[in-house]
Amino acid sequence: MRLSWHDLGSARADRAGGKTVEMTGWPTTALPAKAADYFLLTGEPSCCAGCVPGNPLAVIEVFAETPIDFNSGALRLGGTWHVVTDDPSGWRYQLRGARVVGGLGRRALLAASPLVCLPVPAMAQPVTGTTIDIHSHAGNLLYVNSGGGNHPFAPVAAPMRQGGMAVICLAAVADSPTARVSEGRIRPFRDPKPGELYANIQKAFARLHRLVRDQGLTIIRDSAGLRAAHAERPSVIVSVEGGDFLEGKPERVDEAHQRWQLRHLQLTHYRPNELGDIQTEPSVHGGLTPAGADVIRRCNQLGVVVDIAHGTYELVKQAAKVATRPLVLSHTSLTQRPAPWTRLITPDHAKAVAATGGVIGIWPIKDIFGTYRSYAEGFARMAGVVGVDHVGLGTDLQGLLGGSTIPGYDELPQLAAALRDKFTAEETGKILGGNYRRVFEACIG
Repeated sequence: MRLSWHDLGSARADRAGGKTVEMTGWPTTALPAKAADYFLLTGEPSCCAGCVPGNPLAVIEVFAETPIDFNSGALRLGGTWHVVTDDPSGWRYQLRGARVVGGLGRRALLAASPLVCLPVPAMAQPVTGTTIDIHSHAGNLLYVNSGGGNHPFAPVAAPMRQGGMAVICLAAVADSPTARVSEGRIRPFRDPKPGELYANIQKAFARLHRLVRDQGLTIIRDSAGLRAAHAERPSVIVSVEGGDFLEGKPERVDEAHQRWQLRHLQLTHYRPNELGDIQTEPSVHGGLTPAGADVIRRCNQLGVVVDIAHGTYELVKQAAKVATRPLVLSHTSLTQRPAPWTRLITPDHAKAVAATGGVIGIWPIKDIFGTYRSYAEGFARMAGVVGVDHVGLGTDLQGLLGGSTIPGYDELPQLAAALRDKFTAEETGKILGGNYRRVFEACIG
């Protein structure tokens, strides 16, 4: 069954619910993309990037079987027609299981119907600024000791370009030799040997730099580099998850800064280390240690972002008193009733980070946020507690034990579209990178 744009809003379109239909139109995404498996279809080409008609009867929400290439302009799509009556965004029609069918002749293009481009709602404005994921392990980075240290890399740069992701904080992990999955969570199972985790991080740094070279990525070393970053030439900020490799020696921050271009350091990970306590194990130090305080001071002096993810609330409060620069908590989400050993944080925990001028990254745990809409609601809840200026994106890509709501950077446009149901274009730009950029510049100078 073929539908035309003149059918939308009519009994003919409404009676087609559940049937296989064909529809011709032009794809639109929230961020520039060459292909996507979720997008909007309109009856005429968008007059500007991100322009979507304000009338929900002039837009079709498309869910494709596999990413669809947009290079050909107008598309003829087949799929199952759904009539929606309770969509929060107001969309009326969906095409599910969509796929490209046939080719497009002149008559089919004309049949796509010259609709008038209606006033553009605020949520349809393009995202502005530099997009940044503030915590990522993309590219199979974590396979440091697999295959003799030569485990194949997964694509990073191509999905970043496709989805419009300009920068990722690419995190090597310091404590991996001493941690494993136990009782449904990652836990330390032995103490490291002297120098073991220092040696491990050298191999992890070397693998990170090989990935950068292999995929033509750029390393950001200063604020000017971050300001110049864009998705067409994706970049990374060298990061470490867990200061275990320091072994309580602040001077090793200088070495990593100079030799490996470290610019983002998370103090703790999955073992209470020489710097402080963690959320997922019993307290050993009562929060931040004196060595941890010295590392924060050294990072502030040298120009390294301090990340207190995984740290206890006591550690965060003490770190906030020591730090002279904003703090980052790169990947978590909000809870009102924390469970034992949770990685989620309470409103007071979040406010302690925001009070430094910092940013809290919301991570896409599938069991918590099953859809992009619910994920966007997670950002909104955090913004309701600390303000939109203190919320960011921390995907923990390829670092999650379970499923991820955003499994790849090519899906960033879908998240952006969901965020625009909750935030203005300016606010969405802050969340997707602007807020972290501000903190990075404040820390790096």
